[in-house]
Amino acid sequence: MRKSFYTLILLALFGTVAVAQDTEKAADPNAAQIAFETEVHDFGTIEYGGNGTYDFKFTNTGVSPLIISNARGSCGCTVPQWPKEPVGKGKSGVINVKYDTKRPGPFTKTVTITSNAGTPSKVITIKGTVKNAEAEEDNMPIKKESSAPVEKSN
Repeated sequence: MRKSFYTLILLALFGTVAVAQDTEKAADPNAAQIAFETEVHDFGTIEYGGNGTYDFKFTNTGVSPLIISNARGSCGCTVPQWPKEPVGKGKSGVINVKYDTKRPGPFTKTVTITSNAGTPSKVITIKGTVKNAEAEEDNMPIKKESSAPVEKSN
């Protein structure tokens, strides 16, 4: 009885694995493909309020036209702009990413791109360090106050 029970469990397990393999989607050889020149941009150290914009250049290396349906920054401080029209086979495009550089300190932010490509979701990254606002003020001359006590007159 026990032997029959284990045999039944094994058959059910193998049946489940076979069904799971049949339902996997085969890769579409005619799908669009998005290939970036670089997927990470390091700004290095940038000034507070400085230029935090970078253009990620890409090419559609697939067969079908590439349609980017969305590009979403990991927070509100990272704003992407992408082409709304289809990008044909072999054609290139740009995803412009702007980071708010009025946030001092180190940062690493991502943009998730959703498209009809064979890999429908792709992540690109910006990183760097924004100088403190005070660092810029340190370079400006400051009027020093006298440390002598002020006398009161009656």
